Amino acid sequence: MSEATSPPAPLVYDDTEVEGILRDVRTIAMVGASPNWVRPSNFAMKYLQGKGYRVIPVNPGQAGNEILGEPCYASLADIPDQFAMVDIFRSSEAAGGIVDEAIALAADKRISVIWMQLGVRNDAAAERARAAGMQVIMERCPKIEYGRLFGELSWSGINSGVISSKRRKLG
Repeated sequence: MSEATSPPAPLVYDDTEVEGILRDVRTIAMVGASPNWVRPSNFAMKYLQGKGYRVIPVNPGQAGNEILGEPCYASLADIPDQFAMVDIFRSSEAAGGIVDEAIALAADKRISVIWMQLGVRNDAAAERARAAGMQVIMERCPKIEYGRLFGELSWSGINSGVISSKRRKLG
């Protein structure tokens, strides 16, 4: 008789840590970026570009094309420029290999953050990234976190949990 496995513990991140990442990171490699404007990755990429981030798309099927004005690459290793964060829009299973590639490139590309999108969680990969000195965020969206932490969601009547009488700005 096999034992039932319990669900993984809920992920809790300190707002200061998430805000620090969003303040410090300026260049993001987005794995799973889509040229299709109705896909969440396209929407998130466009939003982040509008906030001043450079977002480099990674999608093997689109390599050599542009997505939202940026050249698209087949893999993280193909990106000629440095980037501080890897934003993963792929399955939880696929995230492991992407994290391993990021760890291998971390020193050369100056990668310091692994960010797994909503619905993407790979605890083993996260531990490998942390052991390599990286910060890890899982099951969160930088677009949503930016809006929540920098006062944009409150304009829509959403209680973001961040109470302030002053609008917060990056940098």
